Amino acid sequence: MGVTRWFFEPGHTGAEFRARHMMVTYVRGQLKNVRGSLEVDPADPGKARVEAVVDATQVYTGQEQRDAHLRSADFFACDTHPEWTFTGTGVHQVSATEFEVTGDLTIRGTTRPVTFDVTYLGQWDTPWWEDGRDAGPRRRAGFTATARLNRQDFGVSWNDVVDRGGVVVSDMVDVTVDVEAVLEEGRPDEAGPGKPRTEKVQAEDGQPEKARGEDDRPAEDRAEDDQPEEAWPQAV
Repeated sequence: MGVTRWFFEPGHTGAEFRARHMMVTYVRGQLKNVRGSLEVDPADPGKARVEAVVDATQVYTGQEQRDAHLRSADFFACDTHPEWTFTGTGVHQVSATEFEVTGDLTIRGTTRPVTFDVTYLGQWDTPWWEDGRDAGPRRRAGFTATARLNRQDFGVSWNDVVDRGGVVVSDMVDVTVDVEAVLEEGRPDEAGPGKPRTEKVQAEDGQPEKARGEDDRPAEDRAEDDQPEEAWPQAV
């Protein structure tokens, strides 16, 4: 098959973070529309390459005043550092679906090595809407990545104290990234986009008939049969 190339669909790729607040609970935030790319050879997923870009100005916690504070110089300094980047430098395959992906994460202009625990969720041929019509099928693959970061490592250092030596915001932050990757067209994938499983024919009146060999069963009954035959990763 060779190397396949994927792009992260921004509308369905995003990050969530959580930090302890006032020593007693967690506050969560979201960063939507994460952009990125993945290059991987299904025969050797350990050599995969991944890059991602996060728009920090779009941080959302559900409270406008807190969001503005996070964008300020106390936290993300979005005026001078609006984007965060991640560039993968190494992949270790733990199991058939589990990976450790190490790379350089840059926040507020400071770069540190970070390792994400990545779970591969599978792939599927799906519709792809362009200009109001379905131009699919397009192959999608899903991943979830998690890591725990010390925000102080990136210069995100604002804090305040509370009773008995507590702090307002914890240093440690849990991060989860959900990725929906779409296979680029024109890549070596025998069951990939633009390659329909059946051949459409025209009736004598010019109207399209049912495809030869098309399954009459309800979609939910044939879903498992329609799953892509070859789903990476394969190596372990």
